[in-house]
Amino acid sequence: MRTFILRRREDVSGVSGLGTVAEGIEWSNGKVSLCWLGTYHIIEDVDSIHVVEAVHGHGGKTVVEWEVR
Repeated sequence: MRTFILRRREDVSGVSGLGTVAEGIEWSNGKVSLCWLGTYHIIEDVDSIHVVEAVHGHGGKTVVEWEVR
């Protein structure tokens, strides 16, 4: 298991804002859970970190930053 944040440099949707917009966990089986920090505190489960980047990365405007232990 490892943890990360999603850092948004540009808010293309106008919903999430800028900076740290979500906290995440990549589980040992490769699945990922995201907890969104904005107005809508949604928890989202996806198949992999690649899905997170494809759906929420917006062409590099939002990046995954792994937390160092």
